[in-house]
Amino acid sequence: MGKRRISFELLLLFSVFVIATCGLIYELVAGALASYLLGDSVKQFSFIIGVYLFSMGVGSYFAKFIKKNLLKTFIEIEILVGLIGGISSVVLFLLFNSIGHFEWVLYLFVFLTGSLVGLEIPLLMNILKDRVEFKDLVSNVFAFDYVGALLASILFPLVLVPNLGIVRTSLFFGLINVSIAIFLSFYLQREVRQHYILKLKSILTFIFLLSLFIFSEQILNYSEEKLYGENIVFSHSSPYQRIVLTRNKNDFRLYLNNNLQFSSADEYRYHEALVHPAFSMAKNIENVLILGGGDGLAAREILKYREVKHITLVDLDAEMTKFFQNNETMNALNQNSLNNSKVKVINQDAYIWVKSQKQKFDVIVIDFPDPSNYSLGKLYSLQFYRELQKITDPETKIVVQTTSPYFAPKSFWCIQKTLNQIFPNVTAYHNYVPSFGEWGFCLAGNSDFSIKRKLNGLKFYNYQFAQLAYFEKDMLAKNVEVNQLQNQILVRYFDEEWSKVQ
Repeated sequence: MGKRRISFELLLLFSVFVIATCGLIYELVAGALASYLLGDSVKQFSFIIGVYLFSMGVGSYFAKFIKKNLLKTFIEIEILVGLIGGISSVVLFLLFNSIGHFEWVLYLFVFLTGSLVGLEIPLLMNILKDRVEFKDLVSNVFAFDYVGALLASILFPLVLVPNLGIVRTSLFFGLINVSIAIFLSFYLQREVRQHYILKLKSILTFIFLLSLFIFSEQILNYSEEKLYGENIVFSHSSPYQRIVLTRNKNDFRLYLNNNLQFSSADEYRYHEALVHPAFSMAKNIENVLILGGGDGLAAREILKYREVKHITLVDLDAEMTKFFQNNETMNALNQNSLNNSKVKVINQDAYIWVKSQKQKFDVIVIDFPDPSNYSLGKLYSLQFYRELQKITDPETKIVVQTTSPYFAPKSFWCIQKTLNQIFPNVTAYHNYVPSFGEWGFCLAGNSDFSIKRKLNGLKFYNYQFAQLAYFEKDMLAKNVEVNQLQNQILVRYFDEEWSKVQ
């Protein structure tokens, strides 16, 4: 009797551990999906955490009204948590491009999952209250709960997302939830009424989730093909972003977190404008730094100059750079630049890397993604440019991709103004890229911008820089603020302006 009692208590406490782990995983999945699909990771994670905690409180409140068949109810809730939490990512991916108010579906899933998790803990405590002393009960339940939460927070970014991806992660933990329900319905069948119904429910749910897990890649490809309207030739979830490469006839397009990064049909207009004005005006071009640019296309343009001896490319995402190093089609596009002996690829956060550097660079090319969230916004901040200045000399030229002066003029001129706080000479310019529309850049340095060299054979850039530096009235913005780490005003500008376009 004593042995069975101890086993029963430990089993339910282990269930607390599983509940906490799975519950937090579902929350993290929702946050990651929101960040991937909607952008502004800080806002999305903040809203999701708030909704999740609130819903747990709602679930805990209503738990007091459940007074009969506690074990049966607990197992049924375990099945529901596994089902709703497990399918959440699949449903959200499928619905993203189909409904107008996607955010409400997202928050509904978070609310339902949180409410069910909130129900489970009080139910467990009611089940165990006559078997364990109150002080031991509370301490044990919360200890297992917090340990489970810690495990989830460690496993999610380091193991689960890199190996399973977002969709399979939620399905995998749904299977774990339901597995616990199956085990409990068999192990406690003498103590649970209608245990055969619970067995059937849990087994059928397990089979359903397992089927989705097996075919998750096909489901994800289907949803992304609907989203992009093109054939997907590569897709992968790295720890930092969702990487999708599509093909339409001879046009390859790269998307990061649903944002277009380049089209192979016209990327040369972007990359020639990014690279060649700065290189034509730099006194020396032997030692070059690229921040971002993991596709190797900026490096391709830079390698056209024989004087270049060494290129250091710093990109956070190793999955990104490996793909553009190893994929034959992308090697043809970037002319195998990332495998060139002159190029050294470093996978590290650019902010941290720049702060640690002592060497100076002749030219610095900054090709970061747009400042759609705070982790990217810091790379356009006053503080970052101050660190960048430390690795320049009086003749260094810096170029920064600066988003669209037409669609996002406040964002564009905010970056220009921020650069100008650190570097005495800053010139903004732009050109038309069909895939993007009008796109802008900023050239910065400590010395003048006179042309010192020209390169033959370019498709687009003709060294008429003054033409690119002219802006019509509808591309100007006044009274913009400097982007600083403590306010990240640029992210707010960007979100405000691009939300109107989309």
